[in-house]
Amino acid sequence: MTTSAPASRIPEAVHRRRWAILGVLMLSLLIVVLDNSILNVAIKTISSPAPTGLGATQSEIEWAINAYTLVFAGLLFTAGLVGDRVGRKKVLLGGILLFGIGSALAAESGSPDQLIAYRAVMALGAAFVMPATLAVLMNVFEREEQPKAIGIWAGGVGLAIAIGPITGGELLDHFWWGSVFFVNVPIVILAFVLMLWLVPDSRDPKPGRLDPIGVVLSVVGLVLLVYGIIKGGELADFTDPKVLAAILGGAAVLAAFIVFEKRSDHPSLDVTYFKNKVFSAAMAAIALVFFALMGVTFFSVFYIQSVRGYSPLQAGLMMLPLAAAQMIFAPRARLVVDRFGNKATTTGGLVLIAATLATFATFEADTPIWILEVIFFLMGTGMAHIMTPTSVVIMQALPREKAGSASALSNTFRQVGGALGIAVLGSVLSTAYRNGIEGKLGALPPNLRDTAGESIEATLGIAEKLGRGGQALITPANDAFLHAMHVTALWGTGVALVGAVVVAAFLPGKPPAGRQDEEEPQLVAAGE
Repeated sequence: MTTSAPASRIPEAVHRRRWAILGVLMLSLLIVVLDNSILNVAIKTISSPAPTGLGATQSEIEWAINAYTLVFAGLLFTAGLVGDRVGRKKVLLGGILLFGIGSALAAESGSPDQLIAYRAVMALGAAFVMPATLAVLMNVFEREEQPKAIGIWAGGVGLAIAIGPITGGELLDHFWWGSVFFVNVPIVILAFVLMLWLVPDSRDPKPGRLDPIGVVLSVVGLVLLVYGIIKGGELADFTDPKVLAAILGGAAVLAAFIVFEKRSDHPSLDVTYFKNKVFSAAMAAIALVFFALMGVTFFSVFYIQSVRGYSPLQAGLMMLPLAAAQMIFAPRARLVVDRFGNKATTTGGLVLIAATLATFATFEADTPIWILEVIFFLMGTGMAHIMTPTSVVIMQALPREKAGSASALSNTFRQVGGALGIAVLGSVLSTAYRNGIEGKLGALPPNLRDTAGESIEATLGIAEKLGRGGQALITPANDAFLHAMHVTALWGTGVALVGAVVVAAFLPGKPPAGRQDEEEPQLVAAGE
């Protein structure tokens, strides 16, 4: 159990530049995570009619977000195995290059459909970057330095969450909407050159076999399911044959995926992990908290910019308390776990998330903005006290040699939970808004009524085109959106409370003092 063996496998030249290599890995991770947080403040602009934006509907915006998330989540495991097989540096270079090409194409999109397609290309590249960065890190640091390096690496995620909305707001204040994607290109070029120069290659001498059938089944199943949910919200009718066919078809394909993975001798998802109730509860908590969080982030952007009238930069700055709380409390959450245990800490975090979501159900057009800032800070605090304990539980629930699989699975559930949150809560928002505004659109020509009922941005866009005659639509649009936001917030509250019940029932309590000391290094590593 000494560190001499791992140290001897790291060449001296690599060891000397290990911190520079970590900096390059963090740069590549930063832009992959930054992209989604930047997009949050660009949603309203992209929804605006041309030439300001693309005139994207709410469902198209949901797809622009979910195309990235679903492809990213669906390919994480396979991307890791490809890196093990062909070399992590090659996969890292290929992934970052593909991400840069997708970013440049997305910036020049001429329609919402093109944006959705290019976002999927970006996700394809990102899926190969994320696991490769951690795998390279583990091969350039000695065992005793790995926890510190992983902690710094994970801090890159918090940094991206913090600076993403501000960067996006600043870009949108001075440039066109595509600048939030084009900004990735020079960073990608810099990261690519530095990787070529600094990062060593490595591979697994005994790589696992690829599971292409499992990957296809998982991605197809998720896409069908999410499409059905989003389409149902767009139509405000979940009994429509196309909606039912997509949802039932997606569920059937996902069921086939689970059966196939159980029978496969080289599954991309080892479903036997979920026989462990503690592991399953921790995974459920991660998925549910991101389900609720991504949903509330989605509608809060429209509340801040469309109802309250703040600029993209101001909206980005308002998101800062959420990110700041995560950066402040995530490294310290383990102290709360040491004192109260995983169960109490995680349950408390989910109850706090539920309470903040419930507060959104009380917001009106004139609610003091400082209250929103406090709610965002508390939301970030709750997240920090969920992610750290659940990550620790997941890493400890499986044998040490399965740590890589556990980490990849945690990231996958995070992404899928977020995608379903945007789809489900976005559909609740869309349905409630359409039901609230339909009765106020009678004065519009018949061909405009359906379009105007899709979202608050669609209604306000048509009101602007109508000039003085459209002014009468603004107040009803705001009122309908506020009602829809209240309904959606209560749905999110219910999801967070379900998560709290699950973790309270299945997560372990406070461990004996002796075991806490024994597992200290693993706790730091699991913070990722």
